[in-house]
Amino acid sequence: PLIHVKISVEMLLPLSSQAYLSQFYRDPNATTFRGRMLLLPDLENELKAMQEFFGLEVTGKLDSNTLETMKLPRCGVTDVARYGHFQGSPRWKQSVVTYRITEYTSQLSKKEVDTTIAKAFQLYSDVIPLDFKQIYSGTADIMILFKAGYHGDFYPFDGPNGVLAHANAPGPEQGGDTHFDDDERWTLHSRDINLLLVAAHEFGHALGLEHSKDPLALMYPTYRYVNTNGYTLPHDDRLGVQALYGVRTSTNKPKPNPGPTPPEPCKRDLVFDAATSIRGELFFFKNGYYWKKGYYSGLSMHEIKSTWPSIDSVDAAYEFSDRDISFLFKGQQYWAVKGSTTLPAYPKLISKFGFPTYVRKIDAAVYVKSTSRTLFFVGTKYWSFNERTAQMDSGFPKTIQHHFPGIGSRVDAAFENYGYLYFSEGSRQTEYNFTSRRVNRLLLNYGWLDCY
Repeated sequence: PLIHVKISVEMLLPLSSQAYLSQFYRDPNATTFRGRMLLLPDLENELKAMQEFFGLEVTGKLDSNTLETMKLPRCGVTDVARYGHFQGSPRWKQSVVTYRITEYTSQLSKKEVDTTIAKAFQLYSDVIPLDFKQIYSGTADIMILFKAGYHGDFYPFDGPNGVLAHANAPGPEQGGDTHFDDDERWTLHSRDINLLLVAAHEFGHALGLEHSKDPLALMYPTYRYVNTNGYTLPHDDRLGVQALYGVRTSTNKPKPNPGPTPPEPCKRDLVFDAATSIRGELFFFKNGYYWKKGYYSGLSMHEIKSTWPSIDSVDAAYEFSDRDISFLFKGQQYWAVKGSTTLPAYPKLISKFGFPTYVRKIDAAVYVKSTSRTLFFVGTKYWSFNERTAQMDSGFPKTIQHHFPGIGSRVDAAFENYGYLYFSEGSRQTEYNFTSRRVNRLLLNYGWLDCY
């Protein structure tokens, strides 16, 4: 007998988008037979569920914002509700959970991996009455490995910048086991993929947490970098894991995290988190601190919180000199400051500038006085914001490499000084003539910090 297939417009989605929906939003019973009718998955509703989860406009259509969100690096576990628990709320019953790393990545030393994995578990043991112990032989409760492609389960990895890792819920045998894609570029800082943040996310799954809809939660499904110095478990994740395991009592609490370690200025590989001018002086931000450099005052270092108590680190910064206001960005929030004074009603969300919801962090920003535009850099693209109309210019984002030839493909920090724009990518910096769109000379970041 003939089998009738129900075909709809939604089935015309690109195969990559269909695969994304299948992996992260598919009801396992979606493809079934009813009599002679093959009932295919409802791709439109799956797409709407995905858009609703990420706070996008719910259209059921594959618009540009939805497609960009699908391209973000992320966890390989399916998406559900706000600090959700796996079905049945599985949890570890014992007070000490063992883990073993059976295969390491070649991109970091074994000591770096061991230390980072221990720190990721510590984020949870700080807030729940559960301790974690590394073992080096036999079968642990949580088995950990780094491997690319097919690695012994039914969920092979897909190469760089797709699925970063995945983990099982607590339970016997493979319960809690955690796998990291060794095709990723694992690091311990803001470049590429930070192992601490991904490991801590996956161990949330290994403890019984599903994905959260809160964009500031560690258990949000897509990867975004946040400063890891003094990092603690965000509010939503803490509530979720404590709902499963209870709260660690004060007598058991570990010592509070020490403050950030002051960065070393005179290192050739120094990478700035952000840079800007403020009232005629240059500010270079790094790991909870900033260097201030003035023509008359010289160079000095300060902790960010000592100047702006509500801000502990800065991803991007720019000065709007026409109004004597500077803006400091961290994650999806930003503050307006006048000198050392933070203005009231801040922080605000970066969506106020007109960024789409998939933008979770600004890498760099700089105000170009001659055009009254602020340039925002995110990944390999940039936006142009019209300060006169307080709106994003149309036609953006555009590609950095195409429109700023010679500065590289990404920008970590940017600022203006004596008519030139300075763009940093890693430790390398470009002095740039914006009018002629030409590179004037190449520098290193540390050269600004009186290093000889």
